[in-house]
Amino acid sequence: MEYTPEQLLHNPFLNKGTAFTHAERDQYGLNGILPPAVQTLEQQAKQAYAQYQRKATALEKRIFLMEIFNENHVLFYKLFSQHVYEFMPIVYDPTIADTIENYSALFTNPQNATYLSIDEPEHIEEALKQSADGRDIRLIVVTDGEGILGIGDWGTQGVDIAVGKLMVYTAAAGIDPSQVLPVVLDAGTNNQELLKDDLYLGVRHERIYGEQYHHFVDQFVDTAEKLFPDLYLHFEDFGRSNAATILNRYKEKVTVFNDDIQGTGIIVLAGILGALNISHEKIADQVYMSFGAGTAGAGIASRICEEFVQQGMSPEEAKKHFYLVDKQGLLFDDMDDLTPEQKPFARKRSEFANADELTSLEAAVKAVHPTILVGTSTVPGTFTESIVKEMASATARPIIFPLSNPTKLAEAKAEDLIRWTDGQALVATGIPAEPVEYKGVSYEIGQANNALVYPGLGLGTIAATARLLTDGMISAAAHSLGGIVDPAQPGAAVLPPVSKLSEFSQTVAFATAKEAVAEKLNRTEIKDVKKAIDAVKWEPEYSPLADDVKVVKRGE
Repeated sequence: MEYTPEQLLHNPFLNKGTAFTHAERDQYGLNGILPPAVQTLEQQAKQAYAQYQRKATALEKRIFLMEIFNENHVLFYKLFSQHVYEFMPIVYDPTIADTIENYSALFTNPQNATYLSIDEPEHIEEALKQSADGRDIRLIVVTDGEGILGIGDWGTQGVDIAVGKLMVYTAAAGIDPSQVLPVVLDAGTNNQELLKDDLYLGVRHERIYGEQYHHFVDQFVDTAEKLFPDLYLHFEDFGRSNAATILNRYKEKVTVFNDDIQGTGIIVLAGILGALNISHEKIADQVYMSFGAGTAGAGIASRICEEFVQQGMSPEEAKKHFYLVDKQGLLFDDMDDLTPEQKPFARKRSEFANADELTSLEAAVKAVHPTILVGTSTVPGTFTESIVKEMASATARPIIFPLSNPTKLAEAKAEDLIRWTDGQALVATGIPAEPVEYKGVSYEIGQANNALVYPGLGLGTIAATARLLTDGMISAAAHSLGGIVDPAQPGAAVLPPVSKLSEFSQTVAFATAKEAVAEKLNRTEIKDVKKAIDAVKWEPEYSPLADDVKVVKRGE
């Protein structure tokens, strides 16, 4: 590849900024373009962090970090790796919600993303080739922007969720940033504010569904698989009506993953396994209730149900342990608006003498007395004191996970759950929560953050050259996290801390890759799983530019 000196400094995959050595400056014609001093990567990171600390708001901090990302990937990831726990809520959730809502107004750089329009499907192959620019793409995170976090339909502005997700893959697990690609499938938006906004950068019509939409997704998947044969394809924040359908369409054919359905299910399962390690109870004795039965809620239930089966229960018996509550109340099998993912868990009205009265979460809890209550409703404050105390009256150690995020959408606060249950609740939240001090015990609150799972899952799958991502691999990942809990520690968290994200990502990667090899899913021979992982793991360090990087100096 040929570059001018200026182009070299504007290529985030190649740029070293002030860390270019004197010899490199001579070789690439950079003398006079850069200040005379040659800095180390550590000095650059220290300098950048000092600037970061002077930013007043989380949004300002994220914009600053994105400027570094757009200029120099090595420096960005060095900085991120040094401050993973501090940067996670800035680079990703919850701050990313602000940047998505304001994406068109803040737009300055496409961030190496690919924007595909349903109105111009003939450009899919060209766009993917141009965005990849000859790179060996191993991982794509793709969204259609319909179900972004808890904030809904943001159309093409949802591309930032793909960008942020890939940043976490690299910072947490060491996925090579030159081998990743964020993609948005723009099928329109039903967000009327966006359609009326002169600055909106996406397709200006309401969302297209049905045959045309699925043909668009098929074209993308087929093209991506053709161009990038070793691809791990991650679907992110698709809407309720499409997410599970798309996953089921491809999961038996290619290596695909949906974080909202599978990733959230893995981390919740890991949290439940951790909680049961503390309570010394069996999963077969649990009664599971989900408040919120959309893509995430139903997906989590499916994952937990599969664990019941893997531990020896029949599918029919396992489903009897599950109850889904949505906006219409407890879901029954005679309702005509059930999604395909909800139907397996819908109950019969004949099970309850007062079935017609079970139209609220509180009524459902009183009728069922679940031992596990998981919230994915995005309805804040719905795990009330009366509901929690009702649940605690029927089980010694209630497992309660209010997972909706960002903070303003959480079903309950961790401190309230601890207090209302006199310290007996086993709690995980969807957002970071400080330890709760109660009656002389410090209760560590686990964060059911998918980032504990998906980076390592991706690294392990890629390292194993797996043809598919199977239930066995997913279960192995969950058990690798759930087994980390220390049940002897008073107030122990049900999940390992996000502050040790990089460490636990390697744990998940090893478990995932080992299972893939055991299931004979690896495309290439792998004799040593750890060596296979180490071989693909990337570190944020400067190295000599490749021999094919040619710079045309001024006047030549």
